[in-house]
Amino acid sequence: MDPILELSGLSKVYPGGLKALDDVDLTIRKGEIFALLGPNGAGKTTLIGAVCGIVRPTSGTIRAFGHDMASDWRQARSRIGLVPQELATDMFEPVRRAVSYSRGLFGLAPDPARIEEILRSLSLWDKRDERIMALSGGMKRRVLIAKALAHEPDLLFLDEPTAGVDVELRKGMWAIIDEMRGRGVTIILTTHYIEEAEMMADRVGIINRGKLLMVDEKDAMMARLGRTEAHITLAKPLASLPPEIAHFPVELEAGGTSLCYRGGDGTGKGKAEVAALTKALIVSGIDYTGIDTRESSLEDIFVSLLGEGEGAA
Repeated sequence: MDPILELSGLSKVYPGGLKALDDVDLTIRKGEIFALLGPNGAGKTTLIGAVCGIVRPTSGTIRAFGHDMASDWRQARSRIGLVPQELATDMFEPVRRAVSYSRGLFGLAPDPARIEEILRSLSLWDKRDERIMALSGGMKRRVLIAKALAHEPDLLFLDEPTAGVDVELRKGMWAIIDEMRGRGVTIILTTHYIEEAEMMADRVGIINRGKLLMVDEKDAMMARLGRTEAHITLAKPLASLPPEIAHFPVELEAGGTSLCYRGGDGTGKGKAEVAALTKALIVSGIDYTGIDTRESSLEDIFVSLLGEGEGAA
């Protein structure tokens, strides 16, 4: 399948020497949800701004829908939507008029039926004649999404779409994003809520200090970098590890009263090793009173990669 977006050697250096993007290569496939994760200042918003024409790259190329964004940006830009992180819109405008105006900015003819469809899908139809300033924070963010959808983009950027909204509204946003994907819209989102990426994304990219540290299928990333951790509470403390279990990736903790296993590779190997470890304990005559096992999450992987990146900087 042809890529919908290709970034090659993309860099951005601001006056003063701050390198916001550092030689980023990235390809986005049509119809996927791609989550870009990174701490504040990692380069997420700069990357979005470069694709959307808000930030001028220092070097590198951007191709969207086969068009070079440096020389043929009009054709591509009309097919890209952006929901910015900041609530930047005319607060005195009624909702329906603001969304209709956004459609007109792209040279599209008025389409009241389409505007109604968008507003209904975002639960904004009942608010259509209210001024944006009178809406709640979550509803204002929905207006931003409606404005971005007004010109029917094929590629939609969502920059922290659920920032500042409560859990109920956040779940509503997830449903909206899933519905947009169902209509064939390719979505790139940045988020601080890693559970959003874990729940919805097909692929995940991790960026820090302008460098793209890793891009992979979400499930493949968790399988390759995931780990199993098990804490086994011993009936009696051990002074040292007996030979029968010393070859396992385990350590004694809490004064010898707890055995901690850290291993596996996210493919089930860890669970199998923990089972083998408990059998080895029984064979060795070592009794235990409890075992607590957990698999690493995407957040664990994210934190680990950021730590490695900072260590290498």
